[in-house]
Amino acid sequence: MAYAPFPKDGFVRLSQILAPNGPIPVSKSTWWQGVQEGRFPRPQKLGPRTTVWKVEDIRALFSGSASEAGE
Repeated sequence: MAYAPFPKDGFVRLSQILAPNGPIPVSKSTWWQGVQEGRFPRPQKLGPRTTVWKVEDIRALFSGSASEAGE
């Protein structure tokens, strides 16, 4: 699956996180449920209609899940 290179730092929007453009292959509803349950990182609000996540948090999420899958 080809997607744009994930940034090294800064903030990303949900469209950059979820497949097909991003590295996390879940739906929006699954993502938001995971945020509520604490499985996925909590977002930050930059404005009334702008929600972002720290790149470091997302990288830790998909790096951690890759290492757990190898165990």
